[in-house]
Amino acid sequence: MAKNRKVIITCAVTGAIHTPSMSPYLPITADEIAAGALGAAEAGAAIVHLHARDPKDGRPSQEPELFAPFLKKIKAASDVVVNLTTGGAPTMLVQERVRPALQFRPEVASLNMGTMNFGLYEMLKRTKEFKFDWERPYLEGSWDRIFRNTFADIAFILESCSNNGTRFEIECYDISHLYTAAHFLERGLVKPPLFIQSVFGLRGGIGPHPEDVLHMKRTADRLFGDDYVWSVLGAGRNQMTVATLSAAVGGNVRVGLEDSLWDGPGHLARNNAAQVRRIRTILEALSLEVATPDDARQILQLKGRNNVAF
Repeated sequence: MAKNRKVIITCAVTGAIHTPSMSPYLPITADEIAAGALGAAEAGAAIVHLHARDPKDGRPSQEPELFAPFLKKIKAASDVVVNLTTGGAPTMLVQERVRPALQFRPEVASLNMGTMNFGLYEMLKRTKEFKFDWERPYLEGSWDRIFRNTFADIAFILESCSNNGTRFEIECYDISHLYTAAHFLERGLVKPPLFIQSVFGLRGGIGPHPEDVLHMKRTADRLFGDDYVWSVLGAGRNQMTVATLSAAVGGNVRVGLEDSLWDGPGHLARNNAAQVRRIRTILEALSLEVATPDDARQILQLKGRNNVAF
């Protein structure tokens, strides 16, 4: 009898989409981010995707000194695969965004595949009061802001990290981003197997309809054949629906408080582990096996936890 397929769960612990006033459970400090990552790993996440925040006001930050404390704690306590952002926040320059991946040489780093509208302004109506002065302008500004990821920006990140042995989580918010990934594969700046993370339901990107999800997979299959590993994330209320559909058609999944603050309708997730447990229950109900960190390393052909710089 054939073995069950192993599904990689990535958990995005905190990020640049939500602000501290939206949830009291959003990890802000290094201790909170480390605890969120370790809890997610214990619950079944093979990979943790990590941003940093200024502990004083929760503002997204790419300062390497804010990453170092939680990276050290996570590595000391777990063998989970660490994935660092090069996306940072839409307000940052690419030279700022690449710094943590360049310095810490992680096994995996995220990489956005296109310039796009990145609409967060609709979150304003869900938050009555803001704790910090930066939050409202940050959300309001997304009405007239683009998230810049030009061909030159993408090449800059790839070339800067070319000697790191880092595998990229290639984030594709629309069909065109798959073609951009194929372009960089043809140029030799990325190497197979590509780790394609398809993003659904964020304002400015592709929608979360099942046909959108299947269209993304069909296109990736045509462009990359057997040379890629597919994963998905659904923003907000779409998180579990999109993840379940992906798993059912052969993909991997991403959850976490970066992508959604919720653990069911009307209930804020108290931690990242809650979302990992929820999707793990679904995967196991589908007779799928949850991949371990070492499984993920083998599937994605990663360099190993001893070859990072933290």
